[in-house]
Amino acid sequence: MQSTIIAVDLAKSVFQIAVSRRPGKVSESHRLTRSQLLRFFAERQPALVVLEACGTAHYWARELQALGHRVQLLPPHEVRSYVHRNKTDRADAEALLEAHRNERICKVPVKSLAQQTLAGLHRMRSAWMADRTARINLLRGLLRELGFSIPVGARHVVVQTLGLLEKLPEPLRPVLAEACQEIGEFEARVAAVEKQLRALAKQTPVVERLQSIPGVGLLTATALVALVGDVQRFPTSRHFASYLGLTPREHSSGLVRRLGAISKAGDSYLRTLMISGARSALYAASRPKDQPDRLRRWALQVHRLRGHNRAAVALANKLARIVWAVWKHDTRFESQAVPA
Repeated sequence: MQSTIIAVDLAKSVFQIAVSRRPGKVSESHRLTRSQLLRFFAERQPALVVLEACGTAHYWARELQALGHRVQLLPPHEVRSYVHRNKTDRADAEALLEAHRNERICKVPVKSLAQQTLAGLHRMRSAWMADRTARINLLRGLLRELGFSIPVGARHVVVQTLGLLEKLPEPLRPVLAEACQEIGEFEARVAAVEKQLRALAKQTPVVERLQSIPGVGLLTATALVALVGDVQRFPTSRHFASYLGLTPREHSSGLVRRLGAISKAGDSYLRTLMISGARSALYAASRPKDQPDRLRRWALQVHRLRGHNRAAVALANKLARIVWAVWKHDTRFESQAVPA
């Protein structure tokens, strides 16, 4: 029985189409503009459409699903190895057809509009935080060159700079005051985004359950919901931790097994949030408490044996596995107390 598979090489304005009705054989090839793409698929019988999970892929996937087609997204780094010789749009579309035949390649789930909204808020907040950090470092560097040292902590920079304006050369005063104003604007924008995230989190029950885990706050929980999508596609917690890049690289052969540093695969933003949350949980675990739980005691033991950084990454791996369990089984995290 024949089944039609249509591969689409996405672009900004010109799209390459490859149609296959038999495995390994391209029966049709089209080159369409942006305005022609949806019209082309509207006139087609429902088929399986294969896309690369790149920019705009989730938007086009939702549009094609609305027309009755089944859509599969493939990771770009997996498709790249199927491109023969020179890279062209036609070769990219044919590579999608070949990569689709490999069942070992994990498909990327199509994100909903709500998930992309959450992800967009996170990206804007991250960009504004980077701009704020750049302004703070710039002010520190300029004032240090003039002999003024600002104490550690971002909260001191604006206050100290404004207090030093009268001691600075006249031409520098207005530009430094404007830089302080920009920092305040960035902080106000970040606060507004976090307010929106809190409002959206109240509408998503899984976010509240994820925040019951130590080290998982508003940012980490909403980012997981936005960027991971469906957690049911991970059969075990180790698969989920591996997806986040928190499992070790392996270079083994025969009877020799070599495990190295973490792979750092997947989304770097998610991994940063997980490790930052683990550092926060590790710091909280070091404070004396009447009844330490099992997770806190384990983290402190790893900290004593392996040091702070390795303990933080190990705890991030452990938290990722707990996230998988809480999310998959629709439950809350409950700490298990042990005798002091």
